[in-house]
Amino acid sequence: MGLDFWILYLLAVNAAGFLLFALSTLIRKKTANIRIDFLWMIAALLGGSVGTLISMLIFNRKAEKDNMMSKVFLSCVVVVQAVVVLFVNGFHRPELNFDIIDFFSSNKFLIIYLIAINILTFTVFAIDKYKAVKEKSRVRIVTLLSLSFFGGAVGGLAAMYIFRHKTKVNYFTVGLPLMIITHLILILYIMNI
Repeated sequence: MGLDFWILYLLAVNAAGFLLFALSTLIRKKTANIRIDFLWMIAALLGGSVGTLISMLIFNRKAEKDNMMSKVFLSCVVVVQAVVVLFVNGFHRPELNFDIIDFFSSNKFLIIYLIAINILTFTVFAIDKYKAVKEKSRVRIVTLLSLSFFGGAVGGLAAMYIFRHKTKVNYFTVGLPLMIITHLILILYIMNI
């Protein structure tokens, strides 16, 4: 199979992801009984994550509790697929490196960033739990998920279980471990460029 086949495949699966997400959003607005989210998720997993993401940005940008898991899932899939595309196209070292200690020793800024973002995320989760107990104005879900997505998922997950906060919400209980896996894949790739 040549390059032309893969380009056509990616165009087709991204167009399918775009259309399926748009259709899913339209159906959800008309009736809550029929959900076809699994179709666009399959298209995204098969390589159509960019088309699906574009459709999400056009048709469903608003962050709501019922679509948050979709946004978390799709964000992680886009990052992982970007890493796969870069890796498959040869944007990596000839010999793979898995020496994480050496990598972080020579990239102190990255380890400082990861420590800082995880402490910040842990703290913001703790503040949100405090506010929930005191029935005060809460931290936005988008803020908690964004801090987690941009490197603080370990801190967020630790805070979730230490403070017993958000442990029954799928976009946290499933989303944060998914983000951690995404972070690990991204770090392994960065180690090898």
